[in-house]
Amino acid sequence: MPEVIFNGPAGRLEGRYQPSKEKSAPIALILHPHPQFGGTMNNQIVYQLFYMFQKRGFTTLRFNFRGIGRSQGEFDHGAGELSDAASALDWVQSLHPDSKTCWVAGYSFGSWIGMQLLMRRPEIEGFMSIAPQPNTYDFSFLAPCPSSGLIISGEADKVAPEKDVNGLVEKLKTQKGILITHRTVPAANHFFNGQVETLMGECEDYLDRRLNGELVPEPAAKRIR
Repeated sequence: MPEVIFNGPAGRLEGRYQPSKEKSAPIALILHPHPQFGGTMNNQIVYQLFYMFQKRGFTTLRFNFRGIGRSQGEFDHGAGELSDAASALDWVQSLHPDSKTCWVAGYSFGSWIGMQLLMRRPEIEGFMSIAPQPNTYDFSFLAPCPSSGLIISGEADKVAPEKDVNGLVEKLKTQKGILITHRTVPAANHFFNGQVETLMGECEDYLDRRLNGELVPEPAAKRIR
């Protein structure tokens, strides 16, 4: 998997990139956990997500947010990191102009950035939000959430308690025209210690079902004239 350096808004960004053999293959962008708490693109879950999409023929990119590894700049509390993610998507799209759709998958802090990117980019047709933290970050921008996706968290997550994640899911589920799938990994903590295999099994199952044309939202009810 080639190492890449591309231009971001605060300097160069370091990534790992795997193009698909198909010119029109969808793109997958993977976003890592909090930069100030040890999050990097080499996080085990981020790596496994990258490999999962790559194995299914996606053009796949993961990268380090500003200030991490060889990425230039300093931590910017989310605003700059969102700009980094947008630049990363711009960069991979510039290499793959025939790719019409993409997915974004983020873990922890990365899931918050990914959901914000989703609001700005209509070509994102699916998302995976792993261990989001609605108790820490404001998700009220999801009004409405434009795409169907998976929200998955650990049952024993003390960083993002189950009741807070459930509240976010219930809010999103009231929206018409999209389908939010929610999975809880039994006994798993925020880091999915000893449970990464179970987590990835759920993510793979979800992605395969979406790619097979399953998990389609119900059409909005037609008005009677």
